[in-house]
Amino acid sequence: MTVVRSALVTGGSRGIGAEVARRLAGEGYAVTIAARTAETLEQTAQEIHAETGAQIHPFAANMAEQARITELVDAHAERFGGLDLLVLNAGTGSVGTVAELTAKARDRMLDVNFRAPLALIQAALPLLRSRAEADPRRGAKIVALASITGVAGEAGLALYGATKAALISLCETVSLEESARGVSATAISPGYVDTDMTAWKHGELEPSAMLPTADIAEMVLAVSRLSARAVVPNIVISRSGDQLWRA
Repeated sequence: MTVVRSALVTGGSRGIGAEVARRLAGEGYAVTIAARTAETLEQTAQEIHAETGAQIHPFAANMAEQARITELVDAHAERFGGLDLLVLNAGTGSVGTVAELTAKARDRMLDVNFRAPLALIQAALPLLRSRAEADPRRGAKIVALASITGVAGEAGLALYGATKAALISLCETVSLEESARGVSATAISPGYVDTDMTAWKHGELEPSAMLPTADIAEMVLAVSRLSARAVVPNIVISRSGDQLWRA
């Protein structure tokens, strides 16, 4: 019996996550997509299925709710049996200086940008290890959407960048602990990507000056195709222009 490779993509209803899910489906993956809004999620799932014919399973989940994270991984396992690729794309941001940051913004970003990915990795590791054991040549992969602000700080994005720096470090540690058994983690750290989340920058930065979601999805696919012997800790993608390490 042919084993269908499967992926779980958080923040999969729009933007980067939807594009990643669409590209993976086109590669023959069965995909669970998760996001907060059930209606948008269902619409995205239907569109991807109509385009690719792949199995797309929408699962509404708030990444700030620990119990829902466990249910998400369990639902994927029940539907598809295993897990070859975990894409941690869900995220939130808030603009403000360190002096201006509120406790509410701090807790929301820590919950969604760091605690949720950590909890997802912990919940998914048994599935990833099992797939890596079954397919030792390819292994299993975790890809986390971080940010260039996690590599080089950006004024006004202190906490967002700090949570992304933590995510980059987490990916490195997961690879150190798990890559010997075929599970590795890669952070992708782009500058501004043209999505709803970056619409607040349009007054000073045109969408055409931002990275397209297709470029980020291409990097996710590239990582997914690597052998288990290759470990890529972090991929930084800068926008074209005269400020290489700026968002």
